[in-house]
Order: sequence, then structure tokens, then C-alpha cells
Amino acid sequence: MNFRNLISFILLILILGLFQILFLKNLALFGIAFCFVYLVGILSIPLQIRAVPLLLISFGIGLIIDVFYDTLGLNAAAATFLAFLRPYWLKILRPNGGYDDSTQPTLQEMGIGWFISYSLPLIFAFCLIFFIADQWGTGTFIGVVNKSLFSSIFTLVLAIIVQLLFFKRRRGI
Repeated sequence: MNFRNLISFILLILILGLFQILFLKNLALFGIAFCFVYLVGILSIPLQIRAVPLLLISFGIGLIIDVFYDTLGLNAAAATFLAFLRPYWLKILRPNGGYDDSTQPTLQEMGIGWFISYSLPLIFAFCLIFFIADQWGTGTFIGVVNKSLFSSIFTLVLAIIVQLLFFKRRRGI
């Protein structure tokens, strides 16, 4: 990752985090669908990053969100779990020729089908861990799965909208 990409990635994380904190903190569709748009930043980290920096970045982003949400580490734990699963899921989705070194896992680079198959299971795993920890002992299993499913879909839709509006299309060589 060169210096320009690093600066743009940091700006992306800051903007998504601020948007999450300022606008999406109290947003819940029908009381069950929450949005975690800051996950777009974690999901769009370049493919060649190693596991430990990915885990640390995800933990840090989740912890910052936790500070503003007063959720006592729920976002940090779920984001770290997402970062833990990401390399394994990318191996499952790897094309026959492998990934380019410059490939970023974004909608514009990989296409809508690949992006949905990449991000939806990871977002669902994040939401499942988040809501299991959030409602431990007080919620039903069906309620947790319901919130996880609808929050995953809501987050994915907003992630696609954010990428269509704000991510640049990569120029071919």
C-alpha cells in the first residue's frame, strides 16, 4: 500500500466512522435493522494486508465506535471476529488465477456478485456476534438471528450505495 492509498484509506475510515457516530447511532429500521456502515472500511482493506495488522486495525476501529456508542467492546469484538474470518473467506472466494497484488475488494473492482458473496457472510457474522453478545441471556435465538439478518441486509445495501456514490472506478491499463 503506497502513501497515497494509505491516506485515502485513513480518510475513508474517518468519514465512515463520523457518519456512523453522527447519523446512524440511533437509526434502527422497524426497531430491528441497525446499520454498521463503518464495516465498509474494514471490508475494503487491500487483500495483501497480513492478518495481524488487519486484526489490529479492525479492533481499533471497533473500539473507537464503542467509545461513542457506550457498547463496552461489542463493536471491537465483532469487528475483530470479522477480520479473523476475512482471510479464510477470501481463500474460499479466490478465483482460479488468484488475486492481483493491486486488487482491492470493492464493488467497482470485483463486481456486484462477487462483492455481495464476499461481504454479506462477513457482515452477517459480525452482526451475529454483536447481537449474541448484546442480548446474552435476555434475547431469544430467533430474535438474535432476526436482528442479525435484517441488519446485515440493511448494512449491505448502504455499503453498496456508499461505494457507488463515493468510490472511484479503477481505470483499465
